Amino acid sequence: MAGVPFAVKGTERIDSVQVRRLVAAGAVPVGATSVPGPGTEWKTWGMTDRGRTVNPWRRDVTPGGSSAGAAAAVAAGMVPLATASDGAGSTRIPAAWCGVVGYKPTTGLLASRDRSGLAISGPIARSVAGIELYRQVVLGAQPQSAVTVGGAQLRVAWSATLEFNQVDPEVARVAGQAVRAWSSRTGLSLEDLDTALVLTDPAASWFAKRGGQEGDTTREDDARNRTLLNELFDSVDLLITPTTPNLAHGPDGPGKAMSVGVTWLFNLTGHPALSLPAGFSDDGRPVGVQLVAPHRHDDLLLAAAADFENFVPWMYLTL
Repeated sequence: MAGVPFAVKGTERIDSVQVRRLVAAGAVPVGATSVPGPGTEWKTWGMTDRGRTVNPWRRDVTPGGSSAGAAAAVAAGMVPLATASDGAGSTRIPAAWCGVVGYKPTTGLLASRDRSGLAISGPIARSVAGIELYRQVVLGAQPQSAVTVGGAQLRVAWSATLEFNQVDPEVARVAGQAVRAWSSRTGLSLEDLDTALVLTDPAASWFAKRGGQEGDTTREDDARNRTLLNELFDSVDLLITPTTPNLAHGPDGPGKAMSVGVTWLFNLTGHPALSLPAGFSDDGRPVGVQLVAPHRHDDLLLAAAADFENFVPWMYLTL
């Protein structure tokens, strides 16, 4: 990575594991990126002493968060890569709303960023190739070519809601069209699970674990979700969902929508997950799709993401 510039999330120390490994590979940190400011419970925004961070695609909406400036900087072409962290979706959500790629590795591949074990370091990049390079440098992984993804051989399950989310129809339309395009162009096996995969809303479990107050009920919820996902991955290679249930919101916040509704389950279960650009809403806001793989199958996850990117190309990757 000799000479490759990258940005560092504003809440991250320059001596963090991922930054040290990037620097050791020759990459050059060039600045810190914005994170949410004080005074609000929702974290899908960014603020500095120069004001709020805007979305490069539409100035009137947020880039997401908490890795807000990271996604905005990559989407604007300031840097090809930025470090991020993800405790409930803080890498994947801004990646989705800025039309870039965000990756949360399998829990345990890097030390957690907090005592709860939920916050996982990871990158935001303009393409899957950038994520794959990060994986090799920071995680010490073998090159992606070790995994072969052939369209007809890949078994993918699609769920727009995971059964417990209320998804904006525009998000479901854009994400669903992208997934169907991938299936039709490659011949992969696509199964619709919206009525078959009945998972439990992880909200209570997430807040309990974050606060160190897990009880029997939350542990039972976690165990049930893990069991159902393990059973699912016995029959399919990947689960794919919208990255967020809502579109990027304005500076007044998301309202009652839970922007983390589709992402935070996988912080609890530890599965590797990645957000890819899926397209735009009718009013020009980027929409993302989330790919989820079995534990420690990060190589499969990135190989599939590269296949998706190839067959459902994001318009500016070739500019």
